[in-house]
Amino acid sequence: MNRVLLLGAGGFLGRHIRLGLAAHTTVRSITRAECDLVRMELPDLIALVARERPDVVVTAAGRIVGSGYDFVQAHVVTTAKLIEAVAAAAPAARLIRIGSAAEYGAVPHGLAVSEEYPGIPVSEYGLSHLAATRLAELAGRAGRVDTMVLRIFNPVGPGMPPGNVLSRVTAMVRSAVAAGADDIAVGLHDTYRDFVDVRDVAAAVLAAARCRPGPERVFNVGSGRAVATRDVVRLLADVAGFPGGIRDGSFAPDASRSATVAWMCADIERAHRVLGWAPVCDLSESLGTLWQADGEPSGRPVAGTAAR
Repeated sequence: MNRVLLLGAGGFLGRHIRLGLAAHTTVRSITRAECDLVRMELPDLIALVARERPDVVVTAAGRIVGSGYDFVQAHVVTTAKLIEAVAAAAPAARLIRIGSAAEYGAVPHGLAVSEEYPGIPVSEYGLSHLAATRLAELAGRAGRVDTMVLRIFNPVGPGMPPGNVLSRVTAMVRSAVAAGADDIAVGLHDTYRDFVDVRDVAAAVLAAARCRPGPERVFNVGSGRAVATRDVVRLLADVAGFPGGIRDGSFAPDASRSATVAWMCADIERAHRVLGWAPVCDLSESLGTLWQADGEPSGRPVAGTAAR
């Protein structure tokens, strides 16, 4: 692996993936401003891939808000275009797609879900990711492109999207500390999630780019541990040095969608066995980097945010 073409490098995960890869190989990072996969015509995308001559193509491009049409365009159509472009212009390259745990939908409480679990998404977002994964699997099995999909569970790290619950809580705690408030009000369902550090996500992408081709193409990337969302919020407050209370408050607009999946935990055995990857960052450390980068007042030094 000498040259990686990274699409979606300007996004939350893309920025961290770029940092993780750049320490080990040459990375050509392309943002949406340079290459809008939804709008770009296939001949232009083929020309781009041919010009870059990558050994590996990683696509972290996508969207987290929008309509079903938006999600299909951002995930399914772009994946179809990338498969065609890589097959035509760089047939020896590996195509790595960043997928989502939302592809699974609701799973039984207590189950560490494996890649073989039949996905029944509960949202248009999850369904679009699942359809894109299936396209990648079909292309790989047919020998058209060497494809891999990394299903990312709940990534944690600096620069999280504003709508994310941990990003919202970070802003709330910062405001509460500044105002000397005794508590914050957060709308939280009784859900459990598998939180994974963005540095571990970047390490999984690097491992996927380096491993030998094989029959297994979909890999869970999580911590392998489910944690109550309420406990994570409390831990974030503790990491921030906020001793105040956390009381019930209003919910974010998309909270009802999240509530339909009460439990999510990754079985990461396949990633460990095939990719040689395992997470190394604990949750308190992940929340610490989030707080230091996004929560503390500007002017303070940010530590521990380098990719591993």
